[in-house]
Amino acid sequence: MNNKFFNNLGMAMRAGKVITGEQFVIDSVRKGDAKLVIVAEDAAANTSKKVNDKCLTFGVPCHQFGSRDRLGASIGKDSRVVVAVTDAGFAKMLNKSLENRAEVEGIE
Repeated sequence: MNNKFFNNLGMAMRAGKVITGEQFVIDSVRKGDAKLVIVAEDAAANTSKKVNDKCLTFGVPCHQFGSRDRLGASIGKDSRVVVAVTDAGFAKMLNKSLENRAEVEGIE
């Protein structure tokens, strides 16, 4: 599942539907452009809280998943702590992958 998720995130990046960087992501959430936000599991507590609170306020799904290095590598960049997907189709596909992961982890 991990590879599928990261491959789909890379595909969204190549399509120009991914925004990276804490401030750019927060701005896209405020504007209503972000459809899904992913925060690295190894993000600083302050960054994670700030982004998660903003997403809750504006009703944008926010997940913690993957390391900063893995998120960056999947989109062809250096380490990335926060990424936002701006396309509803890609967001739905990635969100479904993350929900399936939660179901599988719940079984174990």
